[in-house]
Amino acid sequence: MRLNPFDTGNINVRSSSGGGFPGGGAGGIGCGTIIIAAIGYFVFGMDPFQTASVVQGVQQGQVASGPANTDEQAICTSGPYATEACNALQSLNQTWAGVFQAQGFGQQFRQPTLDLYSGGVRTACGNGSSSMGPFYCPGDQTIYIDTSFYDQLDRQLGAPGDFARYYVIAHEYGHHIQQLTGIADQIRSAQQQNPRSANQLQVLMELQADCYAGVWAGKNRNLIEPGDIEEGMTAASSIGDDRLTGGRVSSENFTHGTSAQRSQALRLGLEGDDRKCDAITNIR
Repeated sequence: MRLNPFDTGNINVRSSSGGGFPGGGAGGIGCGTIIIAAIGYFVFGMDPFQTASVVQGVQQGQVASGPANTDEQAICTSGPYATEACNALQSLNQTWAGVFQAQGFGQQFRQPTLDLYSGGVRTACGNGSSSMGPFYCPGDQTIYIDTSFYDQLDRQLGAPGDFARYYVIAHEYGHHIQQLTGIADQIRSAQQQNPRSANQLQVLMELQADCYAGVWAGKNRNLIEPGDIEEGMTAASSIGDDRLTGGRVSSENFTHGTSAQRSQALRLGLEGDDRKCDAITNIR
């Protein structure tokens, strides 16, 4: 995908290393921990309860805190993956700002921050590590990515290519859109009111984020190169719950959707109409 080079005046980027709340931090396993644990399981096949214990341990100060680097130019030129991520962030900002403006909600749009961290990171949702994969924290409206994940996406999950990597950040950006529109809060409220449906609601939220990732690409179809769509579909399929769990987890416990569902949601978004994505959750 031929994205324009980033301009640091158009993006919010930082880089962190280490993480840990002083004095025991957030207190127990919260929403952010659950989200990160789910990512650790469904992306890397980690046991969700083991992952949650790891995150809780980090929250209790077992990982040293490190200062964040805010030199955006240096961060974005630190390697090819970082440059790709910054280029994608700029394009995502421009695309979604335009969508909000066209729908008369321009004042609601806010850019997220991208944290290209290394090792471990402190967030408003708890703490994470590179073994847990990319995630979005609504508490600080930040997308967290350790770019070493992209090597695992290629080698372990069989999803190579730049568009596969763009799909990852565009999916997390989709969660930011859900936060801005209030969909994320409504889903969380519905989960609290009906715990038995929590996983099914989470699946809808993830599929909508996949669809929003497709919307971004669909609205920039002139930049798409041969093979890009196939790379995106391969990535979406490779991280379906059914494929990652190998049948070890029942459909009632899925949290991200099957390979077919994720591919279908991405394909729907590629039509470029975000309103079709809204219908996935039937909330907005």
